[in-house]
Amino acid sequence: MANQTVEAGSPAGGRGSSPQDSRPSGPGRSLAYLQGVSVERVHSIGPRQTGMLAKSGVRSVADLLQHFPHRYLDRSLVVPISGLPIDGEATLIAEVVRSYRRTTGRRGPREMLKVTVQDSHPGGPGSDRGLGGIQRMEITFFNQRFRARQLGPGTVAAFSGKVTTFRGRPQMTNPDVELISSDEGSFEGKIVPVHSAMGEMTPVRIRSAVGNALRRARPILDPVPRSVLETGGFMDRDRAFANIHFPRSMDDAREARRRLVFDELFRIQVALALTRHRLVEEQEGISQQLECQLVTDFLDGLPYDLTGAQKRVMREIGEDLEGGRPMHRLLQGEVGSGKTVVALAALLAAVGSGNQGAIMAPTEVLAEQLYLVLREMLSQAGLSPPVARPQVGGRHMGSLFQASGSVTVRVALLTSSRAAANYLDDPGRARVQEDMAEGEAQIVVGTHSLIQEGIRFRRLGVVVVDEQHRFGVSQRSTLKHKGADRQPDLLIMTATPIPRTLSMTLYGDLVLSNIDEMPPGRSPVKTRVIQKTPEGLSAVYGAIRKEVSKGRQAFVICPLIEDSEKLDVQSVTSQYREITSVLPDLTIDLMHGQLSSADKEAVMARFRSGETDVLVSTTVIEVGIDIPNATVMVITDAQRFGLSQLHQLRGRVGRGRHPGRCLLVADSATPDSTRRMKAMARTTDGLELAREDLQIRGQGAVFGARQSGMGDLKLADILRDLSAMKRAKRAADSLVESDPYLLEHPLLAKEIAVILGDDVQWLFDS
Repeated sequence: MANQTVEAGSPAGGRGSSPQDSRPSGPGRSLAYLQGVSVERVHSIGPRQTGMLAKSGVRSVADLLQHFPHRYLDRSLVVPISGLPIDGEATLIAEVVRSYRRTTGRRGPREMLKVTVQDSHPGGPGSDRGLGGIQRMEITFFNQRFRARQLGPGTVAAFSGKVTTFRGRPQMTNPDVELISSDEGSFEGKIVPVHSAMGEMTPVRIRSAVGNALRRARPILDPVPRSVLETGGFMDRDRAFANIHFPRSMDDAREARRRLVFDELFRIQVALALTRHRLVEEQEGISQQLECQLVTDFLDGLPYDLTGAQKRVMREIGEDLEGGRPMHRLLQGEVGSGKTVVALAALLAAVGSGNQGAIMAPTEVLAEQLYLVLREMLSQAGLSPPVARPQVGGRHMGSLFQASGSVTVRVALLTSSRAAANYLDDPGRARVQEDMAEGEAQIVVGTHSLIQEGIRFRRLGVVVVDEQHRFGVSQRSTLKHKGADRQPDLLIMTATPIPRTLSMTLYGDLVLSNIDEMPPGRSPVKTRVIQKTPEGLSAVYGAIRKEVSKGRQAFVICPLIEDSEKLDVQSVTSQYREITSVLPDLTIDLMHGQLSSADKEAVMARFRSGETDVLVSTTVIEVGIDIPNATVMVITDAQRFGLSQLHQLRGRVGRGRHPGRCLLVADSATPDSTRRMKAMARTTDGLELAREDLQIRGQGAVFGARQSGMGDLKLADILRDLSAMKRAKRAADSLVESDPYLLEHPLLAKEIAVILGDDVQWLFDS
């Protein structure tokens, strides 16, 4: 294909034959090579069409070939006009004979399009028989003006819909329409692929372009080892691409999909297996002790006992910390199950072993919140150092490698806009970075700032990543490499349990630890959806007053800080004013991300002590807040939040002896938001909510926002294709074990690097 236009050839089947009939010739092209060939070089695609396709993410020939049909029309099952089932659903393929438009309707004008179509099957009762046994019927469209341009005389199309009768003749009203190009033949006895349109590129033109590309791209080289294909009973890749676009039977299409689904998952699993090998098997770990005096002092200072699940997970982490290979572990658990305590114990193990710890959060707000939470937990355990003002040319605190009897831990915060430390008053970014590099800062909390150029640690021992919005594998690797010549231990926290298939795809490079037990005495939070009406708001305020009268406290969460007419969302400031006026006898405080750090700490201190009855806040309190006396969580404009965030916020209440309530104040904005509200009211099971969230948003959104190219799945469904995922993982693990650098599989290495993109490039740079 190099230096040539990808165009339709002249296969033996003649005009109208599909690429399935084409004889592959030449040495073949790889998918990685086709990824570098512009789609503009496909016959019938010019600059204008190239622009349309690019808006849908189709820029190369490989992209076009991976724009798979979303359904098929089985021509052998298409019903002739004479056999249409009255009052039933059916699909017929027919040619448009004539059409006309007119305006009708007594209750306002409606545009009506009447289309007469014909097929060539034998006639039957009620049909309009023409010459030669041709059958005709009328199809009516209302208020679909574009159909007049689409369905001109001579157009061949598939019409799917409910069949009714008018004056004894069959008819359809507003059926689905799938155009079939006249030069594609009659499709008699064939499967008609249905590709999604892209811009003004209709399914017919897409189908034609795919056919042109296939004719010149084939044969498509297969990078998957033959032994893997034989074990799985897979067809070769070249046939798979031909059969998925232009199958001769539905069995062919299903087998092609099975092969190409495996390919997508296999690419990801090989990348993850390579990641495990690079970051764990090839690296020498740091021996660190979880059972050290510092961790013992911290656990003894907690006002509660650890659950059995927390103790089990800590044993698993302890074994990793002591081992000769770097820890690479995912810590998963329900909201409120105690992941932060376990993570802090791991960080303290690093400090107690003479090293440093780092914890990275996805946003500045969450990083600040984590910093405050860690500082508070250390203070409760009596491990906070005295605060000193920085001095030029000197240090108030001892060095990192202090005597084992030390009982203080120095924690710092570093984000793009703020620096802080629990042992210094207003240190500034330069001082915090210097303390990190010299080992004075023992635990550092931050955002992406921690992986920026120039940021150094002296002896980084444990890295914790808060996966609230999931960093990519390469970002996690960058932070680990801040450990200079040694690989620190890595612990990743995910706030909500995730489906197994999603776990295997996003986190297949990690070992799983699961905190599957909640602290004793916790009862599920009861959730109720309330319409945003005066009556609904009155009920909400009544619920708040009732709980406060019992000595309890309440949260009210709003999505924005300032009013937004565009989104029609009530801001936290106006919500604060409203609640203050409605409940003037209660003590109400305001919290949001634009407050200074000192103001935030003061607000939280008042709420924690019980001085404040109601805290009106943005999602700044989403994680790490533990107020046992808070029993009511009100979330305004709840339809604006995702399920994961709603589940997080709900987890802030009901953490003490008294049961919690969550009131979702929402408008019925969209079907998806209504579905989210129903799911929240139905269950408190984080795993069930994660599955629901995945179904609502689709895997593309999940991967696109959280894992970049690693999750670019075209065919695979991570909820449905679990068996394929398992097979792909077994094959990938075996392959990488025997060929850890893919030296014997260069075609596969190139494909993974090109198709998965920047997220895996670091695997091949060395």
